[in-house]
Amino acid sequence: MDRHGGAGAAMIYLDYQATTPLAPEAFDAMVPLLRDHFGNPHSAHRLGRAAAAQVEVARDEIARLLPGGGRLVFTSGATEAINIAMQGAPPGGIVTIATEHAAVLDTAEAMRRNGRDVTVLPVGADGLVDMAAARQAIRPGVALVAAMLVNNEIGVIQPIESLAQLAHEAGALFLCDAVQGYGRVPIPGICDMVAISAHKIHGPKGVGALWLRDGVTPAPLIHGGGQEGGLRSGTLSPALCAGFGVAARLMRERADADRAHVEALALQARALLPDWTLNGSDTVRYPGNLNLRRDGIDGARLLSNCRNIAFSLGSACASGSGRPSHVLRAIGLTQGQARGSVRIGFGRYTTSADMESAAQIINEAAAAQAAS
Repeated sequence: MDRHGGAGAAMIYLDYQATTPLAPEAFDAMVPLLRDHFGNPHSAHRLGRAAAAQVEVARDEIARLLPGGGRLVFTSGATEAINIAMQGAPPGGIVTIATEHAAVLDTAEAMRRNGRDVTVLPVGADGLVDMAAARQAIRPGVALVAAMLVNNEIGVIQPIESLAQLAHEAGALFLCDAVQGYGRVPIPGICDMVAISAHKIHGPKGVGALWLRDGVTPAPLIHGGGQEGGLRSGTLSPALCAGFGVAARLMRERADADRAHVEALALQARALLPDWTLNGSDTVRYPGNLNLRRDGIDGARLLSNCRNIAFSLGSACASGSGRPSHVLRAIGLTQGQARGSVRIGFGRYTTSADMESAAQIINEAAAAQAAS
C-alpha cells in the first residue's frame, strides 16, 4: 500500500479535512508504547511513571500551539472535547453559527431540547458570520458562544477574536472549535476553551484535547477514576498521546514549509480547474480546502467516477446521509448547486504531480457527465 492509501493502482488522497495521513515520526513514537512500554500512566510504579512521563511530554508539545497558560485535557477526540465544553458550561443561553460542525450543532440542539435557549447565527454568501446578528444575539444571559476557527467544509476563517470579545462583554465563555485550524492558523489568545483533534494534523485517530483557560472549569460528562484533573475519567493511551505530541511538534517545526506548500498547491488547483466556482470567501480562508461547484454536475456521481481519487462532497461525518450540505445551503446555494459541489483537501504529503493528475481526471469525468 502506498502513501496515498491505494493498493496496486496509486490512490491520490485529497480529503485532508476528513483525516490526514499519519506522519511517520508519529507512528515511530507510538510503536514502543504499544509494544514494549505498556504501563498504565495512572499507576504509581516505575512502569506507570515512565508512561505518565510520555503523556506529559506530549501534553507540553501540544500546548505550545495553543494560547499560553491554562491546562490541556486529553479526550477521545474533538467531539468529546466539544461536548465537555458545551454540556459542562454554566447555566444560560448558547449562541453558535449555522455552518458549525455537527458536533456543535447537534449538541446545541440536544441542549435546546433540555431547556436551554439556543441561537444559531446566519452567515453571508462568503460563509462569514453575520456580525450584526451576533451583536444582537450575544447579550447578558448567554453562557457560551461556540464558533469554528476554520470551517471544515468550505475553509473560511471566522472572526474568532471579535466573537470572543462580544462573548466576554456579555459575561459568556467562548469555545473555539480549532480542529481544522490548529497548527495552521493562529488561535486567538482571547478564547476560553479550544477543542482540537490529533488525526487532523497527521497524528493518530482516537485522541483529541480540550484546552481550558485558567479558572474555566466545565462540569465533567464522564465519572470514574478522576483522571485528567477530574474532568475526564478513563485510562489514557500513552501511545496515542505520544503520537499526538509528535504530530503537534512537526506542525510547529514545519509550519512555514507546510504553509508555502499548501499555498502553491491551491494556486495550482485553481489554475487546473478553471470551470469550477469556489464556494465561500476567496480571501478569508485556509488555502488547503477548496470547495468547488460546477453547473450541471452531480457531485456524488463524479465521486463515483473518479475511483482513484479520494475527495469528498463535504463533511465525512455526514457522508451517506443523502442530504445537501447544511453549510452550502447556509451560504445560499440552491439544492442543485450544493449537489454539484465537491471538496478537495490537500496538505503536507500531496505533490504537485498528484494535483495535476487529479485535476485531469476530475475535469474529464465532469466533461463526460455534462455531455451525457
